[in-house]
Amino acid sequence: MIHLELINDKDLHAPDAAQFQNWANQVANQLQTSGEVCVKIVDATESQTLNSQYRGKDYPTNVLSFPAEIPDFVESEQLGDLAICAEVVVREAAEQNKAVEHHWAHMTIHGLLHLLGYDHLEDEEAEAMEALEIQLLSALDIPDPYL
Repeated sequence: MIHLELINDKDLHAPDAAQFQNWANQVANQLQTSGEVCVKIVDATESQTLNSQYRGKDYPTNVLSFPAEIPDFVESEQLGDLAICAEVVVREAAEQNKAVEHHWAHMTIHGLLHLLGYDHLEDEEAEAMEALEIQLLSALDIPDPYL
């Protein structure tokens, strides 16, 4: 099981903690993994600041993943943190004609997969990660986000 803490201190419109936990449970059950994750809902300004500082890209983005950097000799269940930008998720859902809740689920699962070591820098990695996202979302009755 992935234990999830949700921080929405700016009271931005986002799903509740139970919904995020449901999506995290889907990932944990399917991949037989466990750990602890903090999800912070951020506004566009904070997303842009984080994206600029950590990725060198000066614009807000949908989800940023920050894997935990814990030395091997320290026992910890911490997988890392996610920063999900409410404004970008809602805007992208509208632009892509997707249900906003489905896009929230996709971005959460996408971010969690990054924390678990999945990536999409190379074509082969991207295909594997996207296939896994499609499978996880399908189990939640959410259509393929890449169509």
